[in-house]
Amino acid sequence: ELNRKVREFIDTFPPSRYRNKPNPFSYVTQTSVRPPTFVFFVREPQGVHFSYQRYLANKIREELPFDMVPIRLLFRKKGKDT
Repeated sequence: ELNRKVREFIDTFPPSRYRNKPNPFSYVTQTSVRPPTFVFFVREPQGVHFSYQRYLANKIREELPFDMVPIRLLFRKKGKDT
């Protein structure tokens, strides 16, 4: 359910390009509950702008049962070296 919802958020408002290349998200997983921590696997983690991180955090709070809860978002590089 988490990946499906996050995919909707990304499709509605796609991330900006990084170094003139797309920076696609592969998937997301929740790794902790206190505080709720979500790890996003993406091509270039440093290419995810802070405003887009804030957008994702706000959408997670709005659409999933995390209203009024501090959440953490982490971005990791996808691939064999993760």
